Amino acid sequence: MKMTSGVEWALHACVTLSQAADPVPAARLAELHGTPPAYLAKQLQSLARAGIVTSTAGQVGGYTLTRPATEVTVLEVVQAVDGTEPAYRCTEIRQRGPLAVPAEKCERSCAIARAMAEAQEAWSRALSRITIADLARGIDADSDGTAMADVRGWLAAV
Repeated sequence: MKMTSGVEWALHACVTLSQAADPVPAARLAELHGTPPAYLAKQLQSLARAGIVTSTAGQVGGYTLTRPATEVTVLEVVQAVDGTEPAYRCTEIRQRGPLAVPAEKCERSCAIARAMAEAQEAWSRALSRITIADLARGIDADSDGTAMADVRGWLAAV
């Protein structure tokens, strides 16, 4: 599966927001991750449309998660940014060419389409089991337990 870079940025933003006590401006999130502010803002808008984050306007405004990080899944973030269309689309190629199978003999999906649908389902199921809180714990573990404390400290130093 190929995903846009927006998925990576949105996931990092959600992990960061899971550590924030107050709303975090989009520009601050972009600064932390070294990403283009306008492009990250687009991803945050997608997350807001999906109900994953909410924005607060004003001097102390910014983004916050709408639910605890333990309730936001990676799959939700991926779908908010990249959409819900499956990665594989069957075009019924078996019904074309010199050995075309007649439409009436194609009552069920072909073996290729079934295999791809099964893979899509496994991928979706796996991502639906991972939460933003799980990612934060994993990132923390990868950094010997310092990453999330560093993020909280950086956010507090405004």
